[in-house]
Amino acid sequence: MAIYKRHSVWWADFVVNGQRYRQSLETGDRREALNEEKALIAKASDGKPALPGTRFVRLSLSDAIEQYIADRKPRLARKTIQTESERAKIVKAKLGNQMLKRISAETVLAYMRDRSESGVSNGTVNRELDIIRGVLRRAKRWAAMAEDVRPFPVRKNVGRVLTYEEKVKLIRTAKERPEWQSMRLAMTLALNTTMRSSEIRTLRWRDINLFDKSLTVGRSKTDADERVIPLNEGALAAVHELRDRAKLLFGEAIEPAWYLFPWNADQVEPDPLRPVGSWRRAWRNLTRSIRCPECRQLQKPGKRCWQFKCAADISKIKSATAGFRFHDLRHQAITELSEGGASDATIMGIAGHVSRKMLEHYSHARTAAKRAALDGLGGRHSTVTAQQESFVFLGESQVIENVGGREGIRTPGLLVANEALSQLSYSPTSSREILADAMRLANRRCGVADVLPCNLRLVGGDAGALGYDFACVLV
Repeated sequence: MAIYKRHSVWWADFVVNGQRYRQSLETGDRREALNEEKALIAKASDGKPALPGTRFVRLSLSDAIEQYIADRKPRLARKTIQTESERAKIVKAKLGNQMLKRISAETVLAYMRDRSESGVSNGTVNRELDIIRGVLRRAKRWAAMAEDVRPFPVRKNVGRVLTYEEKVKLIRTAKERPEWQSMRLAMTLALNTTMRSSEIRTLRWRDINLFDKSLTVGRSKTDADERVIPLNEGALAAVHELRDRAKLLFGEAIEPAWYLFPWNADQVEPDPLRPVGSWRRAWRNLTRSIRCPECRQLQKPGKRCWQFKCAADISKIKSATAGFRFHDLRHQAITELSEGGASDATIMGIAGHVSRKMLEHYSHARTAAKRAALDGLGGRHSTVTAQQESFVFLGESQVIENVGGREGIRTPGLLVANEALSQLSYSPTSSREILADAMRLANRRCGVADVLPCNLRLVGGDAGALGYDFACVLV
């Protein structure tokens, strides 16, 4: 361990844990150089100082960010690289001229304070801090300031889930404007597949299997996002509509490399080899649109109705879906899967989740679902009795299946029959009389005037007289 002088500046040259450190002490005073050397040796023992032999630490922050992002490109998705590059522009504009070895905790804190005072949200500042932290970690300088520089607190907004009425209204409204076709079909896929916007935009026809009625999602955010999603009736209808549109725009022969949502599909000169950029404007117009109470015309919010003959005051009318994000459609679909009784493993397989924490982040149980669950506590039946009453055995091989939930969940008619059956007591009554009583109670609650004869067999859809399709009696 020693210090030596090069020109008029003292340098340190020492070895810690087999690693040699050679670094400028940036002073011409020998006493200061000795004190600085001791501080460097202490930091080196904790693994904190930069490796002086690397060129990265000698770069300016602007050049270091460019190299940092370039080195990460092979491991990240294209959209992630694009997002980080956009965030880095602000950082380079503010701190780009500073050398990495000159950046301290005070420098970073001053940057965060300045951005916050200028009105930037805490979440945005934290994401910019991620860029700075990544570069300083690469330069082995972050550990020295990690205890002093902490991210700003951020309110965790898990998103919004629409009620059934709001969802139906949104879907119906999207059909009223032809220019909203791409956005409407993308919304349908998101609601029926849990796919993200970026995953939908980059879908190609080679990813669609119409024979198996499924689609393949490539890597988007993590490796776990590579998955195969079955197409239900709604998603399949959207795919067929997209196929018909592709044939109309580009001819009968559809190439596998073409995108389902091509560039400028709703305008002139569409390009099937380029994905659509965004449907943000159409989505905002849809979610913010209101209907005049006088003439019922769909329009943007304003002071007065745009219809000259109407001119009604609409200044106080606001859309119930204003602020609903396109990504919230994914929240909506996952929540509906959770409420429908799908297992966590099934939801993860469809949505591409990688952890239980992320699953809980998306699965927002509605207030009605929570209330229905809590209503089951403290009832007149014990847990064992409730489990016994969840199935009513009719004879040797007759079963009425108890599935469903309360109003506001999915199938409100399902619980009507289940509650009717739960009122039956286990007495030495014949199975035929039990079935007749259950049918009478269910029909009375569902408003059905006629009572089914007790000897009628119910299979599948023939159970409609009991209210929706809640029951299936197998004889």
